[in-house]
Amino acid sequence: MKIGVSSYSFNKYRRESGCSYADICRIAKEIGFDAIEFIGLDAKDPIAEAKNIRAVCAELGLEISAYTIGADLMKDDFDATRAQLHRDLAIAKALGAPLMRHDVCYSLPEGKSWQDAVAVMAPRIREITEYAESMGIRTCSENHGYIFQDSERVKALIDAVDHPNYRWLVDLGNFLCADEDPLSAVKVAAPYAIHVHAKDFLYKLRGDCVPPTGFFGTRGGNYLRGTIVGHGVVPVDACMAILKAQGYSGTLSLEFEGMEDNLPALKAGYAYLRAVAESLA
Repeated sequence: MKIGVSSYSFNKYRRESGCSYADICRIAKEIGFDAIEFIGLDAKDPIAEAKNIRAVCAELGLEISAYTIGADLMKDDFDATRAQLHRDLAIAKALGAPLMRHDVCYSLPEGKSWQDAVAVMAPRIREITEYAESMGIRTCSENHGYIFQDSERVKALIDAVDHPNYRWLVDLGNFLCADEDPLSAVKVAAPYAIHVHAKDFLYKLRGDCVPPTGFFGTRGGNYLRGTIVGHGVVPVDACMAILKAQGYSGTLSLEFEGMEDNLPALKAGYAYLRAVAESLA
């Protein structure tokens, strides 16, 4: 597997240092990452920024693995959502990303179930991925956003879309947001995987405690806090073994959202993932 990193993982460092996207590309290469993905380019002219990033990465020999954006396919005004996704795909194309991840929804209309949402969203997602395919880009969605976080729900959505250009961005940690065991969930997700996020969490049962600083709630009322990959409760190594056994050979992209010092956390996470990958080789 290639070991990559998300630009999202540098958020804390970017805020503190004011560095550019080009700067984090250089840092990622220095740490040893094989690839980098970008999340929603924060620029006045995202197409121009994407082209600049692409040139920098080509010079560094750093692969661009994906472009990651938000989306709500349950909005009534699908025309506006479609137009936004087409603009995002143009950015992904300028970036040279072979893959674009889009979210699916963040809430359900009153009285509607997640199964109802699948029926609404599947044809819309199929339309978007067919457009993306014409541009040479594959699309995927992640177990993310609370509503479609469980493996059962994401699998049902992908099966309903029923298009080979649309697959799963498997986030190893995010299943915990729905209080689902990551190992069991990855076994469901692995056959659909086209991209993988390596993320780790500290996990605290709710009990009667006050939410600790830095933690957020799971759907079941427990608490999570992001941490250095390899330091938390997510069985990252065992999940990687499942993916490898299923034949996954794509990028494992590190996502860090912890309270620890940013760059040392990325270096430690990279070293851990590289060691696990080499042990599985």
